This record gives sequence, C-alpha cells and structure tokens, in this order.
Amino acid sequence: MANLHFHYGVMGSLKSVSLISSEFNFRKTGVKVEVLKPSFDNRFSESEVVSRMGGPENMIRTPAIALPSLDNYSPKKDTKVLLIDEVQFFKPSDIDKLVKFADKMGIIVMCYGLTVDSNEHLFPAAQRLIEVGATLHLIESNCQKPGCLRKATHHLRYDKNRKLIREGEQFSIGDESYESVCRKCFNQAYYGKSK
Repeated sequence: MANLHFHYGVMGSLKSVSLISSEFNFRKTGVKVEVLKPSFDNRFSESEVVSRMGGPENMIRTPAIALPSLDNYSPKKDTKVLLIDEVQFFKPSDIDKLVKFADKMGIIVMCYGLTVDSNEHLFPAAQRLIEVGATLHLIESNCQKPGCLRKATHHLRYDKNRKLIREGEQFSIGDESYESVCRKCFNQAYYGKSK
C-alpha cells in the first residue's frame, strides 16, 4: 500500500465521512491512528472532525488534534496511520513534513481536502501533494445546480446577498456561501458563458 494519499473532492462530497469511516475501521482492527486538522477550520468544532451528514442534530464526528501548522508536530511512537482533514489549509512545508512521516517512518498518511479554490486556483498544499506524488483518490459528487447531473468539479462563492465573489482571500471557512458545481455551470455563472 502506498504511504501518502490525497482524497479530494468538492465541498459536500463526504470527504470527512470518508476520513471518519477510515479512522473507525483502522481502530477496529487495533491500528494506532492520529487524526489531525488545521486549527483554522473551526466551523463546527475546534477539536473534532465533523461531517454534516446526518443533519444538524446528528452530525458524525471524531476527535482530532487541531494545529496551526505541522512545524512542531511529530506522530506518537506507535502511530501507524495519520488522517488529515481539510489539508488544503496547511502549508506546502507541512506537506513536505508528511512526506517524511510516510517515507522515513513508514506511516500511512491519508489527506482529505479540496484541490482548487472558488477562482480555479490550486491550493498550495494540494499542489504540493500532487508534486510529491501522493496517490490521488477522487471522491465524486454531483453538480448542485437544479437539474444538472454532471460531476461537480468547481465551487461558486457568494456573499450574503447571493452576489458571486470573484476575488478575495483564498482561505475562507463556511459552506453556506458556496455551491459545488460542474465546469459548465461554473463557466456560465463565473464568466457568463460556456468557455
């Protein structure tokens, strides 16, 4: 099994559910797992990975170590698997540290996150995962535009008045102002036409 993995998909593609499921299955067989997340992601919890699946009253969750970066982090001696949620919020140098954990310590590192922002730009951490040869796993989801059943590949970002945002911070928390869409619907909304 490859030691460095990147499970990626759009918002709402159940990436966190996949992470939580992996953590459950590893622990069930007695494998020592650590779950990490960027402290920047505090939407639902500061110390858990949380999935909205199940609705507001029954969200699925698992404990996690929240870190601003991996600069001062080292896995515990008996850790066999690292699961990292919202990996796009880490730095490229954090990805290089994950590579060392995988290659020098033999730890299975499984990252979950987005590849591109709402302006079609790669997140630096996602780009670094691709550059270092992480095994890529696409988690597919459908376009959220009514009646469209194409594969979602992009995000549209809106302000509180539902006006499309085309610039600003690459890192933003929250998904009530985002819509996961296919390339065709993205181009229609973002550029006013199909490219």
